Amino acid sequence: MSATCCDSDCSSPTPADPKYRQVLWVALVLNALMFGVEFGASWLSGSVSLLADSIDFFGDAGNYAISLAVLGMSLATRAKAAVFKAACMGAFGVFVLGRSLWSVQFGVAPEAITMGVVGFVALAVNASVAFMLYRFRTGDSNMRSVWICSRNDALGNVAVMLAALGVFGTRTAWPDLLVACVMGVLALSGALTVLKQARSEIRESAAPAVVGMPTSKRAPQASRSTSTHSR
Repeated sequence: MSATCCDSDCSSPTPADPKYRQVLWVALVLNALMFGVEFGASWLSGSVSLLADSIDFFGDAGNYAISLAVLGMSLATRAKAAVFKAACMGAFGVFVLGRSLWSVQFGVAPEAITMGVVGFVALAVNASVAFMLYRFRTGDSNMRSVWICSRNDALGNVAVMLAALGVFGTRTAWPDLLVACVMGVLALSGALTVLKQARSEIRESAAPAVVGMPTSKRAPQASRSTSTHSR
């Protein structure tokens, strides 16, 4: 019974699963569309958190495209792709934090209604994508990076909606800037998580070659030892 359970439920999903490819295509299209919607809304409303979320949608669309490109490739190749995506996630986090600091001095209170409506639509999209990707969250670093991005996006959308309520209630930009900073920190944290697993997988994929070399080097020593013993 336990073996059967682990065969069906406990093993990690693999990139070869055709359903995974289908989910990635759906996620890619939805994220590309939402990038355009949120980017325009961010400029109309003056919201830094919406701008951050729109850039995140753009980055995620690229994330899904890279994941589709490396499906079926070696673990080392997929891990290297995950390293690149982790770098992009980290760059996004740094940009959002920098933009938030700039807005502390020069920003104005955003338009709360636009923030709330667009944030709700974005939440519906990201929650749907995260739900579809949930079963693939325990795969390799490349698959995990996709899941982490989707999870962070859904959390970010909830935060944007809360920021909209805060802006509406206080008539200041502080709730919007605070949420943008949280989204930046989430991106940095996710990048570190993916990078750590990807580096481990790269070392793992290189291990057989490293382990194999001493064996060949020990062969002459073994033969010399045998000949000495025979004498």
